[in-house]
Amino acid sequence: MSDKNDVTSNVQSQMNLPEKIASFIPGFRGYKEKELRRESDRLIRNHLYMKLTIEKNDLRDIEQKLADRRYFDVLTDMDRLVAKMDRVVEKVNHASYGYSGFFDAVKVKEGNLDHMIAFDSKLIDGITALATEIDGLKSDLASGATTNLKTRIQSVTDKLESLENTFDQRNEVIMEVS
Repeated sequence: MSDKNDVTSNVQSQMNLPEKIASFIPGFRGYKEKELRRESDRLIRNHLYMKLTIEKNDLRDIEQKLADRRYFDVLTDMDRLVAKMDRVVEKVNHASYGYSGFFDAVKVKEGNLDHMIAFDSKLIDGITALATEIDGLKSDLASGATTNLKTRIQSVTDKLESLENTFDQRNEVIMEVS
């Protein structure tokens, strides 16, 4: 999923015969291409949501282990991190897909949909960086290297905040602000 064209072409390849024939009708083709871009955006966003949900579950497991081992000095930080992760996951889950109806005040143009697809694809890198930090925290806890738990938790929090800031810029792309 390194390129927006990969996702769009994948969706295009899944078109059935009537859809392919209708795509050659004047006017319908542009409409269909816009729908394909929207579908690509939806698929990428669902992928982001699923990856973040896996990481959220890992954080909850880590929090439970910290509580079981009575690391009370970091539980408050961990609790805040899990709450922040819940908020970010739901933000991704409920963000706009880039659809705009005929009567909507703000129209999302095709170029903006392409930007959103590219933007959402870049978010995968942010999630990968977050996952790496969470895996490091999990490894430290499993190996008993607990002297720098507070620093590790802060590092995960920083990655999550960076990802959230990047995701928040998505609305600017939709509204053509950036």
